[in-house]
Amino acid sequence: MSQTGISDQLPAAVRPAVLAAPAYHFTAHDAAIKLDQNESPYPLPAELTAKLAELTLASALNRYPDIQPFRLQAELARSSDWPAAGVTVAGGSNVLIQALIITAGIGRRVVTVKPTFSVYPLQAGLLGAELTELPLGPGFSLPLTALKEELARGPGGVLFIAAPAAPTGNPYSTRELQELQEAAGDEWLFVIDEAYHEFAGSDHSELARAQGTVVLRTLSKAAGLAGLRVGYALSSPELARQLAKAILPFSVSALQQEVAIAMLQQQELLAERIRVITSERDRLFLQLSGLDGVEVFPSVTNFLLFRVADAAGVYAGLLERGVLIRRQDHLPGLNGCLRVSAGLPEENDAFVAALREVMTGQPVRSAE
Repeated sequence: MSQTGISDQLPAAVRPAVLAAPAYHFTAHDAAIKLDQNESPYPLPAELTAKLAELTLASALNRYPDIQPFRLQAELARSSDWPAAGVTVAGGSNVLIQALIITAGIGRRVVTVKPTFSVYPLQAGLLGAELTELPLGPGFSLPLTALKEELARGPGGVLFIAAPAAPTGNPYSTRELQELQEAAGDEWLFVIDEAYHEFAGSDHSELARAQGTVVLRTLSKAAGLAGLRVGYALSSPELARQLAKAILPFSVSALQQEVAIAMLQQQELLAERIRVITSERDRLFLQLSGLDGVEVFPSVTNFLLFRVADAAGVYAGLLERGVLIRRQDHLPGLNGCLRVSAGLPEENDAFVAALREVMTGQPVRSAE
């Protein structure tokens, strides 16, 4: 027994798959400049913040929300040029990843690449699906031949491909994705995770008009609503009906729905923010390319992956200077790699100045 009088023994009822699964790893740090989670650097617009206060006061929070967020589905359908019956909304795309494995992966297989978004393998393990992760090819390219061979091996399940890729930031072509779609056939759900597609100007949703293909999207990145937790999937209406069964009812709150709708109606503002973020990403790429000891990889997302000789030392040095980025050097094929999100121009300037200091061992003097 613990000092609190509560047993500290683990119940035997806990499933072996849960015992074997690693916890999702994230360590929070206080830093003046936070560029570690690929978030939008922009807060809610002032008028939307005011509206949020009004919505909170006006909402009947003692009542359940809609069993499904029908009004948000309709708004997402309009903005995506998609039938509302084929839009599935959940409290973050992570929930949809879990629901997709519940729908087609339990007792079957999950296939993906590595490195990629860690939630795919984590949920596969927790839900008891057989997991296959195939290493990316040169230049972080898709291992198309190996993926097709795995799909042909059966027995079926879920194939996850992030396009644009994360954490590497590179795009995949429609032709490559079409090849995988054809190889997936009827036995696999083919999931194209487009979390960063707005920054790339890409759109693979046409592939999801075929039965068995799903496009995942999120309001956490370009829409700047990471704290709200809203993700959605585009698929055929029939597949959407089945996927909805794997999501708990009433899982999107009334406030989530209202704020998301209000933000989606700010398309001009969102387009301008995306333009600035991608411009800053490109500016950061040029600046990092000019630093000795830094190898930066091209990106079509809102982040950059770069390699240094001592990732742990550079990360720690930046944190000492109040700049928080993300280590990626523990991932397969990413030795020495770090990842930085594109922030506000002044945040990016501070990051580059701090990185120069760390890399040279000398303080950077401002121009007189």
